[in-house]
Amino acid sequence: MLVRVRDCLLQNFAHKKGMTQMIELPFWLFILMVLFATVTALSHFLLPSVRWFFRRRFERAVKRLNERLTRPLEPLKLARRYDMIQRLVYHPSVTEAVVSHAAQNGVPENVAFQKAQRYAREIVPSFSAFVYFGFGIRVARFLANTLYDVRTGPDNDRVLKDVPPEATVVFVMNHRSNMDYVLVTYLAARASALSYAVGEWARVWPLSRLIKNMGAYFIRRGSGGGLYRAVLGRYVHMATAGGVTQAVFPEGGLSLTGHVMPPKLGIMSYIAEAAQHQGRDVVFVPVAINYDRVLEDEILISARQKGTRRFRARLSLVLLFILRKGLYRLMGRHIRFGTANVIFADPVMLSSFGPQPDVTEVASDLMKRIEGQMPTAFVPLLARAVLQNSGFQTYVGLQAAMLDQAKAAHSPNRVTSNEIKAYFRRACRQMSDRDMLLPRPGGWAPNPAKIELLQFYANSIAHYYPVAMEQTVPEDAAAAKS
Repeated sequence: MLVRVRDCLLQNFAHKKGMTQMIELPFWLFILMVLFATVTALSHFLLPSVRWFFRRRFERAVKRLNERLTRPLEPLKLARRYDMIQRLVYHPSVTEAVVSHAAQNGVPENVAFQKAQRYAREIVPSFSAFVYFGFGIRVARFLANTLYDVRTGPDNDRVLKDVPPEATVVFVMNHRSNMDYVLVTYLAARASALSYAVGEWARVWPLSRLIKNMGAYFIRRGSGGGLYRAVLGRYVHMATAGGVTQAVFPEGGLSLTGHVMPPKLGIMSYIAEAAQHQGRDVVFVPVAINYDRVLEDEILISARQKGTRRFRARLSLVLLFILRKGLYRLMGRHIRFGTANVIFADPVMLSSFGPQPDVTEVASDLMKRIEGQMPTAFVPLLARAVLQNSGFQTYVGLQAAMLDQAKAAHSPNRVTSNEIKAYFRRACRQMSDRDMLLPRPGGWAPNPAKIELLQFYANSIAHYYPVAMEQTVPEDAAAAKS
């Protein structure tokens, strides 16, 4: 079907030139032109009003939300992502890096600039207050309480309230599990929205979109490119100067041994530089995290044995696991993975390290504070008791050994004898279910095949004891297996 269209606007001109003619268009093309014209008209006349209407509603919702938060959402966090990217790539430090990259690699500057833009789009989050507080916090609360019995430090709320409101807050945490993100997001929900630095593991669709909407920014671990470091450093400068509440893992990755690992200085150095140049002080909140069950424990041990950190969990298996645990909870058949313990240590001002702080000193001091507040979870205590008293142990003997380990720990967060009595059998059952302990009439025996798993948990509190443990199980314990 054809539609005949006469160009009336050019009729007189065409008549004079002898060019009067009919223009024939396919019907589908005519409809497409009408649709494009309609969309153009809407974008110029109607849509701006609609956007203004929803923007006003959004601003009122954020205002009500800020009244509930200890630290209101910063304007930088609510800025449009496109504007953030433009500010980032056109900053003088980034443009200098673009010129340098082009000269060093023999490429045109516009090619280097496009690469910088790609890095910026990869790093800059697209924070959504609705996704974070309407969806993310609820999911974090559900997962945390579904998987664990969450235990917090007695001063956690006080620590958050005592942070100076004019300073930029940075939560500094040890990295035991990917559940760390979930736990701290849930526990800090009444304070503010956290902006995490996440590794490349999270760049999996659709997880990547959700994480960006939660305000996290991706970083490439071990990237040595000067252009990339310039873009990343500049973004961290902008976030720190803008007062964005951040959360970082100085260890740079999950601990493969269970010990708190030495800090890496990348993100920490960017934060310290931003504080010096912008004149806005930074407050570090050390966060110590420990578990009765680390979900990735065997994957981490295997990675250490292979000498590589390239381990990936299939997203489908993770989602299936979460769905199964959720169904068990709804059906009343749910059993948690023991306790998850989170303690906020006293805040530390960056300015307390002097006008030009040494980043190495700052990072080391923060990691020592984290170690000093590490929770003495029950499975790590029991694992240490088993390794120290290897061989068959009666119920009473093993419980007494666990209590001795709790008393000997030079920890400010000791568990009491009543708590050990309440959690002892639960910890034994949990370790038995994973074959770390072998049940015997009247007691338990350690499984020699699981010695590294026992050591992994015991290592998390090893710094509380002056004498290192033996890392092997004697032959009499091996014989107990048979």
